[in-house]
Amino acid sequence: MHKIQILGVGCPKCKALTENAERAVKDLGTDYTVEKITDIKEIMKFGIMTVPGLAVDGQVKAAGRVLTADEIKALVK
Repeated sequence: MHKIQILGVGCPKCKALTENAERAVKDLGTDYTVEKITDIKEIMKFGIMTVPGLAVDGQVKAAGRVLTADEIKALVK
């Protein structure tokens, strides 16, 4: 199973990114799960300095901005 990981401490942008990721997964009907990582130590392991961040299967794809559902769909296709 594949994972989309949302890296953030729960700010409004983090919540918006989570909603967009969930919408993208639902629209695509893929076997991706959406996982929220809120522990700052875990987020730092990804090497990002600004949140929110988005990782696909452990690889950071974006940091510091809210991707749209369509942008996320393009990353996981």
